[in-house]
Amino acid sequence: MDKLIIKGGKKLTGEVSVSGSKNAALPIFISTILAPGLNEIRNVPFLRDINTTIKVLESLGAVVEGNGNIVRIDTTHVNNVEATYDLVKTMRASVLVLGPLLARHGRARVSLPGGCAIGARPINLHLKGLAALGADIRLEHGYVEAKAKRLKGARINFDIATVGGTEQLMMAAALAKGETVLENAAREPEIIDLADILNRMGAKIEGAGTDTIRITGVKELAPVTHDVMPDRIEAGTFMVAAAITGGDIKIRNMKLEHLDALVFKLQDAGVEITNRDNVVRVKGPRRPRAINIKTRPYPGFPTDMQAQFMALMCVADGASVISENIFENRFMHVSELLRFGADITIEGNTATVKGVKKLSGAPVMATDLRASASLILAGLAADNTTEISRIYHLDRGYDSIEKKLAGLGADIKRVKES
Repeated sequence: MDKLIIKGGKKLTGEVSVSGSKNAALPIFISTILAPGLNEIRNVPFLRDINTTIKVLESLGAVVEGNGNIVRIDTTHVNNVEATYDLVKTMRASVLVLGPLLARHGRARVSLPGGCAIGARPINLHLKGLAALGADIRLEHGYVEAKAKRLKGARINFDIATVGGTEQLMMAAALAKGETVLENAAREPEIIDLADILNRMGAKIEGAGTDTIRITGVKELAPVTHDVMPDRIEAGTFMVAAAITGGDIKIRNMKLEHLDALVFKLQDAGVEITNRDNVVRVKGPRRPRAINIKTRPYPGFPTDMQAQFMALMCVADGASVISENIFENRFMHVSELLRFGADITIEGNTATVKGVKKLSGAPVMATDLRASASLILAGLAADNTTEISRIYHLDRGYDSIEKKLAGLGADIKRVKES
């Protein structure tokens, strides 16, 4: 098992390029089930979750080949309609194959994903929506079994905005008969990217990026070539890395408009951010100001940046209040940040962070993907040496982050644990 060793205290400088988005690539890969033939997906990040998705597709009959950041997916012979527990349990997004399999073959058998480190995240809204489209849904022996001769359009109002549910039903409705309207739909940029590839396949989707999405079903879709959008969470993590080290970096291949809520909060904290010719420059202050945040669905402050922003607030001047309104159990990084000498107290879904002048390096353990990033950021700012174990979480969502940070001057290396 690998771990990271960081010698903190270095200001980051230089340029870094953001990889393709994990959260966009996963549903895009799965959408190829709807378009039999050879699809080519570009700007794909090298991640464990990508490899898991490939295994899921291969288990269904797809032929997948990769060459650098280009992945070719031939879904001509996707005839198996069962996604087993062994695959789905390792990555929740695997459950997204349910809608495409049901739309293409009229049936699907997909394992329930179970819980995860940051909360249960049930799929009841996925199933409720598919039932509204005419699917016969049964839960038996830990599996969702769904059948429908052909899905039919419907008006579906989500109880809460759900990214996975919106993606699931958008894909299923693409081949349904008639019009489907998704109300209170998720508005994330990744939803727009999925709609873009589906429309290029021949789907008729309007309104992606708003809370009302209209899908007019078509009889068939055709394979395409598509470039995955940049990863806004990776970009945001680099922005905080510059801020927490008092660094001055330039970030390429990112869309600053995808991170408006984070940008506003960083600027309030004293971080200088400029965008020139699609290159974003981030210059950290001598010491950031304490700022309050509340996580919200997009375009609000992203829950996937909460842990990283908390690390920044650990060294801020003053006290900040951080409210987590998306996932339960998403403060597990707090106990590890305390090992750096941070001053954090938790009450319910709110953390109060009193900034300290300096963090001190410590041995810590990653508990989930974004928690891993927060510990790296704390280690970059801390005195002495930090060792981060269980970094396999990190490899689910960050493409070679230690190499990219080293390229900015960080003293960070990956080693095998003894």
